[in-house]
Amino acid sequence: MQCGIVGLPNVGKSTLFNSLSSAKAQAGNFPFCTIDPNVGVITVPDERLIQLSKLSGSKKIIPTTIEIVDIAGLVKGASKGEGLGNKFLGNIRSTDAIIHVLRCFEDKNITHVDGRVDPVADKEIIDTELQLKDLETVESRIAKVQKQAQTGGDKQAKRMYDILIQYKAALEQGKSARTVVLENKEDEKLAAELCLLTTKPVLYVCNVDEASAANGNSFSEAVREAVKDENAEVLVVAAAIEADISEIESYEDRQMFLEELGLSESGVSRLIKAAYKLLNLETYITTGEVETRAWTYTKGTKAPQAAGIIHTDFERGFIRAEVIKYEDYVKYGSESAVREAGKMGVEGKEYVVQDGDVMHFRFNV
Repeated sequence: MQCGIVGLPNVGKSTLFNSLSSAKAQAGNFPFCTIDPNVGVITVPDERLIQLSKLSGSKKIIPTTIEIVDIAGLVKGASKGEGLGNKFLGNIRSTDAIIHVLRCFEDKNITHVDGRVDPVADKEIIDTELQLKDLETVESRIAKVQKQAQTGGDKQAKRMYDILIQYKAALEQGKSARTVVLENKEDEKLAAELCLLTTKPVLYVCNVDEASAANGNSFSEAVREAVKDENAEVLVVAAAIEADISEIESYEDRQMFLEELGLSESGVSRLIKAAYKLLNLETYITTGEVETRAWTYTKGTKAPQAAGIIHTDFERGFIRAEVIKYEDYVKYGSESAVREAGKMGVEGKEYVVQDGDVMHFRFNV
């Protein structure tokens, strides 16, 4: 699963990406310093793994990961091919969610592509470009299915046409496609075929100065107000500070540095967790003497399919899942103690896995 980092040039995307990943994207004070998307495989922080590994005496910890793609800065006119528009929009299309970085700091040494600092206006520029590209996609598809929908007996074409008309109306009003609420799961499945850019979930990241790292500033508050009806999360991060934090090797020194800034957790850590959630992902855990390991699944997954993530044989021969809630494992201190306390759940094929479940699968092939 991939999250794409987008934004106008010089808003701090590559600085943030460098802090997120060991991959070092070029960070320069000019547009288009990132021409090919940089991809970083990011470890998802999860304190539960550390705690469980101690209780189980695990030799190693294997966390879960997601991919972050640093996509070059968009400019006004990208939907018509301005700048490197078509290439950039294509890179966004291949991602599952968007991390939209907005410049919320003043700095005379870092030029703004439009010569002013206005994160809400920046957001609207990118929204408009993505919406225009989607409108182009929708109108093109309408031209293909309209005749089938109106004259033939093709029910599928009629449903697709109805969906397209809803999207067209929203996009022409300057709204993103994600604001359209479809009737049922089948319509959602049909709509997914369109791969529209503005149906992707979005996380807005306000890149602030050091003094605003803990509480934000007037710019970030303006962003919160602007997106309050979008059902989107807003994070405040100081990318320059995150770059400094990423250079500190000692965990204790890092925590001390964060405390001095009034932060309990780094912005990068909060961002990764938010991106994971944005992708509708959750984690179940397996633990023992060999390893404590996090396994990623899509929210709503049932036990057999979750087992199949480890190995297809686990799903094919699924018998049952033995489930311990993380809190119970920590409270009682071991699997055997949980079992003795009657707190281990024995679940069947219809069990919907919950985030943080400590699981052991029984199967027979």
